Amino acid sequence: MRRSLQIIAVSLILGVLSGCGTTNSGSDEAKNIRHLVDTVGFAQYSWQMDSLMARLDRGGWEKKDGLPWKLVICPHDDYTYVGKLYPELLQNVKAKNLILIGVAHKAARLGVADSLVFGSYSFWKAPWKAVPVSPANDELFSLLKGRYAMRSDTLQKVEHSLEAMIPFLQYFNKDISIIPILVPAMSPDRMQECGKALAEAIRQIAIKHRWEWGRDFAIVATTDAVHYGNQDWNGADMAFFGCDSTGNKKALQHEDEIIQKCLIGNVMLDNFRLFSSYTLKSDNYKEYKWTWCGRYSVPAALYTTYFLNDSKPLNGELVGYSTSITSDHIPVDDIRMGRTAIATDCHWVGYAAIGYR
Repeated sequence: MRRSLQIIAVSLILGVLSGCGTTNSGSDEAKNIRHLVDTVGFAQYSWQMDSLMARLDRGGWEKKDGLPWKLVICPHDDYTYVGKLYPELLQNVKAKNLILIGVAHKAARLGVADSLVFGSYSFWKAPWKAVPVSPANDELFSLLKGRYAMRSDTLQKVEHSLEAMIPFLQYFNKDISIIPILVPAMSPDRMQECGKALAEAIRQIAIKHRWEWGRDFAIVATTDAVHYGNQDWNGADMAFFGCDSTGNKKALQHEDEIIQKCLIGNVMLDNFRLFSSYTLKSDNYKEYKWTWCGRYSVPAALYTTYFLNDSKPLNGELVGYSTSITSDHIPVDDIRMGRTAIATDCHWVGYAAIGYR
C-alpha cells in the first residue's frame, strides 16, 4: 500500500542534497549487503537515530521494562508518524537472534504466492553497522524449501516493511542477527499450514543451537493497520465509513474491535481465523475486506507462535495504537528524513503495537 514512486523520487532529491548517493558500491556487492528501499521515512544513519530518540516524548515508556517479548507485531510506516510506538514496543525484544516476518507488498506483481519467502543476502544495511543474516537462515530454509518456502532476493530487496524495524532493534542491541521472511498472499488454511511448518523448523533449530525463546531468539512481525480514506490512494476509495469526523471515529471503533477480538489476551486458532474474516474477502482471499497490509504476515506469525508454544496461547498486550493523524509527529526535515505520504482526514494509516509473552 506504500507509495513506491514517491519514496524513489524523494530519496533521489535527499540523496543529492546530502551528497549521499544510493548506488551500491563494489565492496558492498562483494559483501552481499541488502540496501534500504526507503531512505525517506526510515533512518539510514546512527546520528539520525540518536536525534530521533532524543526528540521523543518518553512519557514514562522507558520504565515499562519487563519480561522479554516472544513475539511482537510492529508498524512499519514513516518514523515521523509512528513515533514512540517503535521503541516503546521494541525495547523489550531482548533476544539477539530475530526471526523477522514481514509483508510482501509487491509479491503479486512478481507472481509470488503461497510460500514463505527467504533471501540469500549475507547482511542488511543498518545505521550502526551492517546487520548479519543468521546462519540459521539457510538452516531454516533447508527444512522448508519446496513445499513451504522459496528464495527471492528480487522480492526481498524491494520490500520496505522489515527494514523499518531494524534501526530500532539495533538501537537497543548492536549485536542482533536476523532471519528475514516475507509472507505473500495465502489462504487461511495455507497460512496455518506454513505457520505450523515454520514452527517445527524453528523448534529444530532452537534445539540445535540451544536457543531459549524470548531470551535467545524472538519473532518480530510487522503490519500497518488500516489504510483509510479516499484521497491519494492510487484512485482507491477506502473510506469505508466516510472520511469526515463521524466516519473516522467509526473506523477507529472497528480497528479496536479487531484488536480486542483477534490479537490481544490469550489468542488461539479461532482468533487468527477471525482476524482473516475481518481482513480478507470470503470469496477471494487475495482481496482486502479491511485494509491491513499484514493480512497474511500477522496470521502466519500467530500460527507459528501458537504451534511453537505447543498449541497453547500466548498472551497479547496492546502496547499502543495511534494513527498518522492522531500521533505526535516527530520533526525530521532537518535530519535528512521526510514523509512518503500525506496524513489527512481522508488519507491516514493506523498503527498497532502488540507484544506477546
